[in-house]
Amino acid sequence: MSPRWETVPEIRRSAHVIHDLHAHLVFVTKCRGRVFTPAMLERCEEIMRAVCVDFEAELKEFNGEADHVHLLVHYPPKTALSKLVNSLKGVSSRRLRQEYTGQVNRAVIHGRFWSRSYFAGSCGGASLTVVRQYIENQQRPA
Repeated sequence: MSPRWETVPEIRRSAHVIHDLHAHLVFVTKCRGRVFTPAMLERCEEIMRAVCVDFEAELKEFNGEADHVHLLVHYPPKTALSKLVNSLKGVSSRRLRQEYTGQVNRAVIHGRFWSRSYFAGSCGGASLTVVRQYIENQQRPA
């Protein structure tokens, strides 16, 4: 393995791949219902952290406001991001509705906690411009 990868702890290694994948995820409550309290956000973070462990991913950052949450997830290439999102939203919805029944039921419509949509953005590493220039400057054989 190249020594330049050894000094970067964020870069993960397995038998056939070296990777450093991060995604910025944003989940919005159904109809932008303002349901989150500080205690609910803490519990939501705990739930989502546990789900990430099941996917061999790591929840690096978590924060939110009354009607949405932001996550920074470090995940392996074998994990389909859509499946991770589905599990994060499904498990957290089920548990939060069970644990905060009175508060959630008033604000959430038709038994749904999260909006069906979400935001996912790749992040980390070099900018697209730098990567593009790096690829363009490769020494193609003549």
